[in-house]
Amino acid sequence: MEMSNVPVLIMHEGQLSGQRWTLESDVLNIGRAADCDIALPERQVSRYHARILRQGDQYLVEDLGSKNGTHLNGAPVHGTAKIQDGDEIQVALCVKLLFVGTEATVPLRLDRPAPVGRLVLDSERREVWVGGQRVEPPLSPAQFRLLELLYQAAGSVCSRDQVIEVVWPGTQGYGVSEQAIDALVRRLRDRLADVDDFGFVVTVRGHGFRLENPQR
Repeated sequence: MEMSNVPVLIMHEGQLSGQRWTLESDVLNIGRAADCDIALPERQVSRYHARILRQGDQYLVEDLGSKNGTHLNGAPVHGTAKIQDGDEIQVALCVKLLFVGTEATVPLRLDRPAPVGRLVLDSERREVWVGGQRVEPPLSPAQFRLLELLYQAAGSVCSRDQVIEVVWPGTQGYGVSEQAIDALVRRLRDRLADVDDFGFVVTVRGHGFRLENPQR
């Protein structure tokens, strides 16, 4: 059977969790109103909240002046923003939609969705957002690699050996002291604390580190 190349939106948080919509038209309206293509029964959602636009072979998300905002991978959408395979669209921060580029790649189950919480890391843009605020100036390469490792582990503990392998690749640990790892963790905590004083990076004594990323 021939696979469709039509992208799909999958809801993985909200009252309609598990539902999916194919993007077969040039415009798909999202909101609380009954005549929206995706009608969301959530009080925080505006009647006409956002829409998905197709322009050639690209797809965009547009906020329609909603009261509680639209976010793309944790970043607020002002006007329109391009969406790509794997991106997450947050509607009023209570509904989360996963954009999947083609039906051929739609996961059968969403047992392990991308980590979602107060802290959002965008690997492609090399950006970190905390509570909708971008961390500025950007993290150093070493800080970003460490945070990316913890973020992708989604709450699991990462050992010091894993940290060395990702942050200082090719060194096999030579010249990387315990103090150097602890100093890097401390600097990362300090940078995140500039935006939010929640202790995101947790030390698990005798084991390593993990990321605690609460829901907003």
